[in-house]
Amino acid sequence: MRTLLIGIDSGTQSTKALVVEARTGRVLGEAAARYDLIPNLPPGAKEQHPQTWRTAVIRAVHGALKRAHARAGEVVALGVSGQQHGFVPLDRRGEVIRPAKLWCDTVTAAESDQIMARLGGLRATLRKQGLAILPGYTASKILWLKRHEPRHYARLATVLLPHDYLNFWLTGERVMEYGDASGTALLNVRTRRWCAATITAIDAALMDKLPPLIPSDQPAGRLQPAAARELGLNPGILVSAGGGDNMMGAIGTGNTRPGIVSASFGTSGTIYACAAQPVVDPRGEIAAFCDSTNRWLPLLCTMNVTGATEMVRRDFGYTHTQFEKQAGRVPPGAHGLLLLPYLEGERTPNVPNGTGALIGINPRTFRAGPFCRAVMEGVTLGMNYGLRRLAELGVRAKQIRATGGGAQSKLWRQIMADVFNAEVVTLRVREGAAYGAALQALWCWRLQRGERVRIEEITDAFVTLNRAETTTPAARAVAVYRELQELQDTLSSSLREVFDRRACMLPRLG
Repeated sequence: MRTLLIGIDSGTQSTKALVVEARTGRVLGEAAARYDLIPNLPPGAKEQHPQTWRTAVIRAVHGALKRAHARAGEVVALGVSGQQHGFVPLDRRGEVIRPAKLWCDTVTAAESDQIMARLGGLRATLRKQGLAILPGYTASKILWLKRHEPRHYARLATVLLPHDYLNFWLTGERVMEYGDASGTALLNVRTRRWCAATITAIDAALMDKLPPLIPSDQPAGRLQPAAARELGLNPGILVSAGGGDNMMGAIGTGNTRPGIVSASFGTSGTIYACAAQPVVDPRGEIAAFCDSTNRWLPLLCTMNVTGATEMVRRDFGYTHTQFEKQAGRVPPGAHGLLLLPYLEGERTPNVPNGTGALIGINPRTFRAGPFCRAVMEGVTLGMNYGLRRLAELGVRAKQIRATGGGAQSKLWRQIMADVFNAEVVTLRVREGAAYGAALQALWCWRLQRGERVRIEEITDAFVTLNRAETTTPAARAVAVYRELQELQDTLSSSLREVFDRRACMLPRLG
């Protein structure tokens, strides 16, 4: 009989499930289920019903098991990756109080500022917990609920993140592991303990509503009968601690030892590395997260990547192939058309009121090709802003392990290599977060059996590069993008005041 694992990645737009063979690390079956955000919310608000995730997990797991021709008795463990920072409020009975506010929800900017002001400002916040409190993080969402929906806040008994909620459904246990917990901005990332000062700045009673913390190599629990029936699995199988999608993506791309840098080109864009010690940015632009292997994960996040490219592609009515072909007809620099891609605000740099801006529009660039190329270049330059900040903090990249939808484009991989001025490689298993969840489950299962195994031993054995897609930078394009980077950074800085003034005018503009 085979020994199988299931890795689940519950994201913003879809849930993916992989069935993985424990002996070889080979993916035997995979499936996905798509869904949307709750429509017609106020500007900046991004929410989903947690039940949507549960339904999608059931569909994806059934599909993956069917494709793997797997029997329930073959599955020994599963792990869950989830979108970070979302706030799932539970009452005492374990019922969801209201829809979850997501990582991309930017209506909590005022609450972020208020919490940091109570802590003494940015420098004091970094000194106390090692992490700035940005609008996307969970901390500000909790204060938002307290201020704007006091009736709901009065019912709050437990604060969970999206992957924690799925673990709660699977096991009945309310717990949180270090990696995803660090993305709440309630954790002291240096000590891996809840930061009392930050929690008190929100509500002195909040500490009792936070779940126990567990190490990343410990199980969240065992699959309870009700969830097992819905999934078509046997009750009692191990459910690993799981983690945030970036933490699981690090495992799935083999980023489990210092010296490797991964980049995810999905709805959002993230670049992260493994570190033996916390990497605290005195400017607060790089997140000093913990990872899901009991190390640290210095990380930058941009909110606008494939969301921006998809908007342009759909507006022109192109298929993905047509979009890439149009962009490929235009040389690096898009004839001078430059995009500032803050379509949904921005996190790195922290510009919550930002909007998109294009400069360089003229008769030569007011065509499909330059627009397609400029959006690909603009979001990549936006990510490179953070990559350069990582280098200033001592985390330098010679090779980038690229994942996500953007990494499947040959042209985009070349743009990445040229903008980052580094070799870009892809992985045999493209679903890095789901694969990482499966590998973490394998690690946890083997530890529970008494084996002494390190997570890097597992990733070294199973995570392999797709050598045919290795891309190296072209010197001439590198020089072009170096100049464009300076222009984009200058444009971003120059427009901050304009963005804030526009945000203040919106209520009057209706």
